[in-house]
Amino acid sequence: MSVPPLATVTIEPLVRAALVEDLGRAGDLTTDTIVPADAHAETALVARQPGMVAGLDPARLAFQLIDPAIVVGVERHDGGRVSPGDVIATVTGPARGILGAERVALNFLCHLSGIATATASLVEAVRGSRARITCTRKTTPGLRALQKYAIRVGGGANHRFGLDDAVLIKDNHIAVAGGIRPAVERARGAIGHMVKVEVEVDTLTQLEEALAARIDAVLLDNMSLDDLLSAVALVGGRAITEASGGITPVTAAAVAATGVDLISVGWLTHSVTALDIGLDHRDGARTRDRRQSRCR
Repeated sequence: MSVPPLATVTIEPLVRAALVEDLGRAGDLTTDTIVPADAHAETALVARQPGMVAGLDPARLAFQLIDPAIVVGVERHDGGRVSPGDVIATVTGPARGILGAERVALNFLCHLSGIATATASLVEAVRGSRARITCTRKTTPGLRALQKYAIRVGGGANHRFGLDDAVLIKDNHIAVAGGIRPAVERARGAIGHMVKVEVEVDTLTQLEEALAARIDAVLLDNMSLDDLLSAVALVGGRAITEASGGITPVTAAAVAATGVDLISVGWLTHSVTALDIGLDHRDGARTRDRRQSRCR
């Protein structure tokens, strides 16, 4: 399924900030002193390992904000699978602009492709079950919209975008409120009819209390497989069930087999490994093996 791209007005401030951070007060000292102002370059963004592409729009924007004369020709769109050596996009135009933007472009492309690739691996691990893979709010400050977009590219679903999306009552809320029921009742009395309420529980006893308060969803935190099975049976379709806590591609299938509706995974955004992608300088139609800028 094709994922709608993010609006340019959403992406551009993030890319501009990254370029300003990198160029600093004096610009690209290395490139500007070595590369002639009229030099032209032909380069390509090339995959170094298998994975899924995400983040072409911010990468393309990084080049074009530096110099509108740079042309980015996309070979593999977001959501496309790549193997080592596959050309993701060609980047041609003024050499100074390409070299000045390459690190920012690669940072976005490698990071977001890593998220999409990892998400896709989890989606594949639970294929055939009812469970959907979803992300969390454990995102890099400022990059939430992009990271959650990459989750969707990988076939996952998005949890809350912020604290204003929905009510998620966690352990500290429960402790301050004096219990699950008063916490839910206070939330219900203050929110609109379109806002859903989810409660985090880590025992079956807490789950019973939450169900009695007529919640919309329950987050089953760090439960064993046996407890997850019991929890799904206890809920009996009365609320959305979400499993969370230490879930990996190795354990995801077993968690999904318990019958939960959602599996939320924080590491997909807070500590995922970037996909290795390089910017290769081309001499005509041939790609040089030297002077390759990689995702590191």
